[in-house]
Amino acid sequence: MKKLKAHKTFEGRTEFWSHSSETTGTEMKFSTFIPHGEVKGCMIWLSGLTCTEENFITKAGAQKVLAESHMMVICPDTSPRGLNLPGEHDSYDFGSGAGFYVDATEAAYKTNYRMYSYVTAELYSIISSHFGVKSISISGHSMGGHGALVIGLREPQNYKAISAFSPIVNPSVVPWGTKALTGYLGEDKLAWKQYDACELLLAGKKHPAEILIHQGLADEFLENQLKTANFEKAATQAGQKFSVKMCEGYDHSYYFISSFIEAHVKHHSRTQ
Repeated sequence: MKKLKAHKTFEGRTEFWSHSSETTGTEMKFSTFIPHGEVKGCMIWLSGLTCTEENFITKAGAQKVLAESHMMVICPDTSPRGLNLPGEHDSYDFGSGAGFYVDATEAAYKTNYRMYSYVTAELYSIISSHFGVKSISISGHSMGGHGALVIGLREPQNYKAISAFSPIVNPSVVPWGTKALTGYLGEDKLAWKQYDACELLLAGKKHPAEILIHQGLADEFLENQLKTANFEKAATQAGQKFSVKMCEGYDHSYYFISSFIEAHVKHHSRTQ
């Protein structure tokens, strides 16, 4: 573990880290905010396409409410770096910056692109062992919202709460998802279902706490890529408690996230 830089923030610390990952076989980076004094719990934040460990921690404006709520946040990068795999850098929605929080099975990617295991095992262990925080929840945006929903539904015993901004709720049926799932998992659509929140709900996977989602109605990706209504339908059918807030005039950006991040931090804080 190497601390790259640190900044005092609301009496706490915003810090940037790197470490050698056994899961991805690469150097991985993440950022953290740790409040001063008592730490009630940790929220894992998973970012979206093209993002790094810096986007949330610098743009969301979350540190004030995190400090007030005695909550830590940890924000991993969105994919392994420093590789040159076939097609890895050809487009923004697959490969570098677009790990999709899956464990790849396709030959070119299966050794390094193991972001599901990186988050659920290695990063989870770092939160517990290095930072000493045992109560953990998960959130994210867009591709990261997809990751948060999938991880939280598959492993509800490990995460106190789930929330998401503008999540890709049904990747099996949208262009971003079908491209990524084909590239990482191959053509077998049955294998895709384990990384699709709607499919997981319909298969009986649930979380005991209410899932919170905020979605902007002016989001250019809402109809074609995000399909929030599919989640609402699947969650209702499955009996999953949820709250979806459709927000008039808001888009897909961090301006939207910063407008409602307080509600999400408090959602996570209440479960710790």
